Amino acid sequence: MNTKSIFSLTAAALLAASLHATTPGWQADVDKMIANGDFAKAELLMKKLPRDERMAQAVRIDSLNTIMKRIRADFSLTPEQGVAKIKERMPEATNAQIENWKKTKKLEVMTIDGKEMWFHKSVRNLWLLADEFATSNMADQQETTAERVNDFRVAMAADCDARGVRFWNKVQVTFTLDVDADVVPAGEVIRAWLPFPMENKRQRNIKFISSNLPATFSDGSIHHTVYMEAVAQKGKPTHFEQTFSYEVGEWHIAKQDMLVLLKPYDTNSQLYKRYTMSEPRHMIIDADITARAREIVGNETNPIEQASLLLKWIGTNFPWAGAREYSTIANIPNYVLNSGHGDCGQVTLLYITMCRSLGIPARWESGYMVQPNFNDFHDWCETYFEGIGWVPTDPSFIRGSVGTVIEDYYMSGLDVYRMASNEGVGGELSPAKQYIRTETVDFQEGEVEWKGGNIYNNKFSSHFTVNSFTPCK
Repeated sequence: MNTKSIFSLTAAALLAASLHATTPGWQADVDKMIANGDFAKAELLMKKLPRDERMAQAVRIDSLNTIMKRIRADFSLTPEQGVAKIKERMPEATNAQIENWKKTKKLEVMTIDGKEMWFHKSVRNLWLLADEFATSNMADQQETTAERVNDFRVAMAADCDARGVRFWNKVQVTFTLDVDADVVPAGEVIRAWLPFPMENKRQRNIKFISSNLPATFSDGSIHHTVYMEAVAQKGKPTHFEQTFSYEVGEWHIAKQDMLVLLKPYDTNSQLYKRYTMSEPRHMIIDADITARAREIVGNETNPIEQASLLLKWIGTNFPWAGAREYSTIANIPNYVLNSGHGDCGQVTLLYITMCRSLGIPARWESGYMVQPNFNDFHDWCETYFEGIGWVPTDPSFIRGSVGTVIEDYYMSGLDVYRMASNEGVGGELSPAKQYIRTETVDFQEGEVEWKGGNIYNNKFSSHFTVNSFTPCK
């Protein structure tokens, strides 16, 4: 049996649920070995399993082996290469400084099979995390915050509609995905999933304009997509393209208004139960998360004030840094707590999980930033308050805004420069993907596969192009 050919989405689900479902006895040893960087031992243990067990657990075994492969790819920088990169920019850096940066996790390193390896983004992240560069980083944050304050004031000058949404803009986007030539044999069918906007209070009038191939829209998935198929041609890249438009508006509710409208939670409602529960793999309400959240809010019992305290604490204590691949991290909120930094999705998962540990419903939302001169992946969420409903929350944008006019804005508001396409994490695509996704948590750059397996993102490129961004009449 070729285990590579059966590495399916089910494999990711099995691996994700390994701490919460019945698993083979040997997996606890393998999980520990992987956590300790003893990859060769883990691989050998699985190779030595009885043949019947290896056949029965082939999907699970392939998942674990692939996670180790992805970790090796993330931690691909040798210490010698890392030190050389540091000294290119900071020749005066001493060995003692470098050792201290590793000790304080400003440089992310891992010992794999007895050999120290550095995260390939660790040197770039160093300039964002080390105390020596705090002053320049603060200046950059202040400049970014000033731009957001200006956006906030422009939006506030517009009139609200009946649902409290204002500053509606129409956005037209072209999304392309190109699979490298000869990644799969000529004549084979390549399957592709591309992101597509979803309807919500802040997005409306979504229109599919065109595609270069027949397209199918997702049905029932938390990841909103357009699906296409193409036949690979020898020597040529395989091109997928779609153009769509949607309208997006700014919405927020002031904290003082929320405090007036707030009601006690209906703890028996399905909504409350659904969004205050643990959700494998990255929204696990454990003792550490709960204790830390309780420590942050102290004696405060009002959920609005509790959420505000959580956001301010996250925004103050966890600077942005380039992230490891999410699929290689066992529990992202705990990873953020231990590493002392996180990108937008990582701090969002920490916030959601802390909220849920306090009995405050919270849920994921993500897609793209679509600013006129800049677009990129971005993750945020929504927080539910009884008597008010779901309000958008951007934990990442709290960073640098503490003490400004928008300190509370991103707790219960969102600017117009967004395209939301995901309403959860780690879901199944529509139509179902046979193999494990490249990105097992979020969905933004697209996913591709053929009958022989997943096509990883080092074999394709995708581009999100904002063609126009104009105020609605």
